[in-house]
Amino acid sequence: MSSSRSARVRRAPSTSLDRGALERELAAGLARLHLDLPDAATGKLLDYLALLSKWNAVYNLTAVREPRAMLIQHLLDSLAIVAPLATRGAAPGHGGEGTGAARDSASGEAPGPVAPYRCVVDVGSGGGLPGIVLAIVWPRTRIHLVEPVGKKAAFLRQCVVELALAHVEVHASRIEALEPGPDLAPDLILCRAFASLPDFVSGIDALVGPSTIVAAMKGGVPRDEIAALGGGWSVAEILPLQVPLLDAERHLLLLERRADPGTRARSDTHPEARAHAGRDRPADH
Repeated sequence: MSSSRSARVRRAPSTSLDRGALERELAAGLARLHLDLPDAATGKLLDYLALLSKWNAVYNLTAVREPRAMLIQHLLDSLAIVAPLATRGAAPGHGGEGTGAARDSASGEAPGPVAPYRCVVDVGSGGGLPGIVLAIVWPRTRIHLVEPVGKKAAFLRQCVVELALAHVEVHASRIEALEPGPDLAPDLILCRAFASLPDFVSGIDALVGPSTIVAAMKGGVPRDEIAALGGGWSVAEILPLQVPLLDAERHLLLLERRADPGTRARSDTHPEARAHAGRDRPADH
């Protein structure tokens, strides 16, 4: 991640960890984050970590090399946003009331936490953080990973195949190239160590609907970036995050755009706005 998110990982006695040790450390981290994931999800998280480590040796996806450090600085860091985002999302029919796993009545298996969002866009997904992690945790949410760098997009596509993430779509393009439509009407847009806040909100402008939640993962609070926000954008909330085993600042910033005539005109063409209009229109008698 960027230098502003540099961190000191609290070291365990051993630096050479096998999958069993990583699994135990992941389980401990999930418990501290109050996340109850099914075994299939924790298995996929570890499979993803193995893929990231393997591809990183050739494609240089992240400066973090050691598997345990990847677990803490990437997986647990991304998992730290699940609970605060879940309490703010409310996709119809999906819940939003918590992060506990619900049982599937047919199989008895726990499919994962109830998904509070229908459609999520991860901007500048890089090695799949946090998008791949969220896709594993929210298997019923459509996830769009936007990554313009070819080798990183290729890695993301490999993750989709090997982890059986049929609900994930990879876009090898800049975020500005995406246009909203029936299959791309996000109720959550987020980024992690992607760009400055002004650049981030400028790029997603066309995708932001009337009720889209916009979030940015940061290390320390970027006061200069917040002050530079324009176009009616401001920071609505700054949420401190506690990442297990990580001795570093982490924050989740929730942004909002003040409506003005130009913004309203653009928002009215968004698929989500049209859907709301259809639901709000009085029925014919």
